[in-house]
Amino acid sequence: MVIQPKSINRPVEERIAWAESCFQGSGGLFLKDEKTAALLTQFKSAARASGQEMKDAGVVALCRECDQEEGGSCCGKGLENKYDAWLLLINKLLGVDLPKVRQQTGGCFFLGEKGCTLMARHVICINYMCKKITNDIRPSVLNALREIEGEEIECLFMLNEQVKRVLKKWTSRQKTA
Repeated sequence: MVIQPKSINRPVEERIAWAESCFQGSGGLFLKDEKTAALLTQFKSAARASGQEMKDAGVVALCRECDQEEGGSCCGKGLENKYDAWLLLINKLLGVDLPKVRQQTGGCFFLGEKGCTLMARHVICINYMCKKITNDIRPSVLNALREIEGEEIECLFMLNEQVKRVLKKWTSRQKTA
């Protein structure tokens, strides 16, 4: 298993390849770790709650309308450069099949026909709100959404740190063995 993740400055395909290789070569290392498994479950729940709140608040409908009817999209080409190899590995641990090719010419590498193909998204993808959204949705509704997004982001941070700890611990054992 390749231990050092590909730098964020490397092409997204290389970062994906590292995440795939690490996931395949880990032998279930991350999933066997109780703390990592618990954080994965906690994150899934937080991400689902955040996604549901976005739907309930009307954000999803506004984004879909903007993309399909107004030709805009916040998920533009180059946004994938925000994603490091660790975040891609976390998506693998969550059961996400990472794309091999860009599906939308002008879109983010991870933008599929029905939106983002990732479950664990970069913080900017979780909480960015354009002016149209902030103008159209009541502040109290946005505040509630922000609270739930905060839980998703906090959980993702803890998961990211735990995955790094597990891999570091495993790496040190390999060096002494």
